[in-house]
Amino acid sequence: MPNDKATNPPAGECRQCWYHAYASRQAHAHLGPREDCPECVDHMVRGCPAHLMVPGKRRWF
Repeated sequence: MPNDKATNPPAGECRQCWYHAYASRQAHAHLGPREDCPECVDHMVRGCPAHLMVPGKRRWF
């Protein structure tokens, strides 16, 4: 079960990227050793789609 931080990304962040970063074991459990995640590679190459972005302005502390 992913933790609360993994399922509640802050404003301006991609929901999928945030989940894959903070619940990495659950998100990548279907992959073999040293196998790239196709969803992560897609976001690295083409960027994050607008429908997965959390509304609001991104904050930098």
